[in-house]
Amino acid sequence: MNPPTVLQARWTQVLRHLLTIPSDDDAARLVEELAAGRQPRMLAFVNAHAMNSAVGDFEFYKALCDADVLLRDGSGMAMLFRMLDGDPGLNMNGTDFIPRLLEAYRGRRVALWGTSDKWLAAAAARCEAEFGVEVVSSENGFHAPAHYCDAVRRTRPELIVLGMGMPKQETVARLVRATAGGAPLIVCGGAVIDFLGGKVERAPRWVRRVGMEWAYRLVREPRRLFHRYVIGNPLFMLRAWRCRAAWAR
Repeated sequence: MNPPTVLQARWTQVLRHLLTIPSDDDAARLVEELAAGRQPRMLAFVNAHAMNSAVGDFEFYKALCDADVLLRDGSGMAMLFRMLDGDPGLNMNGTDFIPRLLEAYRGRRVALWGTSDKWLAAAAARCEAEFGVEVVSSENGFHAPAHYCDAVRRTRPELIVLGMGMPKQETVARLVRATAGGAPLIVCGGAVIDFLGGKVERAPRWVRRVGMEWAYRLVREPRRLFHRYVIGNPLFMLRAWRCRAAWAR
């Protein structure tokens, strides 16, 4: 038997670490468990872009596999599960799930790290007004990773939401988890701070329900997202078919 390719080996490991959530009740229990805060934990999300990135970026791949909780995000990953005769469970995208976590941390200490200062300030104000959290640290997403380790030691947040994009946020999350005092939950949130701050507008609900939010975002930000979606989505599907054929053999 031929040894697995890098693609097959890395995708296999990521899928083994991924937690699927069957129902809304299970999602609610996960929120409750994560908010209990017994030890430092890292929560990350896997979408088609993450799977593509894991093939060429070893450190990012290791960070995904090292997450304490890894959740499926997006219609591409649902297609991959179905191609493998698996149940993808709920779509646990961070833009919807992270507000549920913020609600669970009402009255507690939260850090928002990512995006630029203008949108960060707006996101912090919204989180305090809407979710009743105390934003004790807000840092833009352009510092070296060690800067955030200093910030967590100074402010001791219980929930840390990272909005730096892949792969930086996963690198920061691992480093902060290793050095943090207390028991913070560190969430790799992608564009969530931009959404909370009003920089990026969510797609209408019907677009989200049919799994086409990525297309809505591409229309709104074609230059930034062209490579991720126009190049990345077909590449992801090609790789998915290759893996399916290899795993079937």
